[in-house]
Amino acid sequence: MIVTLKDIWKIYPMGNIEVHALKGVSLEIAQGEFVAVAGPSGSGKTTLMNIIGLIDSFSRGDLTINDLKIKNQSRRELARLRRDLLGFIFQSFNLLPVLNVFENVELPLIISGKGGTKAQRRDRVNYLLEEVGLADRSGHIPTELSGGQQQRAAIARALVTNPRIVIADEPTANLDSGTGEKVLSLMKQINRDEKTTFIFSTHDPEIWKMADHVVFLHDGLIKSEQRQ
Repeated sequence: MIVTLKDIWKIYPMGNIEVHALKGVSLEIAQGEFVAVAGPSGSGKTTLMNIIGLIDSFSRGDLTINDLKIKNQSRRELARLRRDLLGFIFQSFNLLPVLNVFENVELPLIISGKGGTKAQRRDRVNYLLEEVGLADRSGHIPTELSGGQQQRAAIARALVTNPRIVIADEPTANLDSGTGEKVLSLMKQINRDEKTTFIFSTHDPEIWKMADHVVFLHDGLIKSEQRQ
């Protein structure tokens, strides 16, 4: 398993009370799965995604990612793991407005030091921009792109370092239905071709249909799981 959670709790202190965002969640995700985490607002979806994405800590339990136990890892080590293992796609795209598409996608390679030479970085970025259908938009800044184009740029940026896992937070929330379907089809294709594990937090029934593993959360508990 690429991700294993065992009895994960997340408890937030709020004054004199405690808020239990996750209540003993246990979950296994295999390499190459296309996973949808579903549930109403307040169910714990975002908390779960942030814990898997190593953005938030957990109160107790055990988390293993890529055969590495996460408990008691230093902040420096967690940052290294995020850099080396994970890619993130946000519903608000989070592209840097002063950089063009090529530069936005290339930036993680520069930061991680995984990109090799300038020519190797160029080849990797151009390959992904071709894959997401943005080869002719590489010199454009984000404000010159449609929402769907910005999301495709964000997908290319998430994939450029060859992450084992991509965390996608409501990736179709700001897209019209047609553009959302195209973006989802692209991610499913990459999932099949690259064996990249995708984990979505979503209210979108279309993602549930495309997923081969659906996890339903309610009040911080896994109410059901479906594999198809």
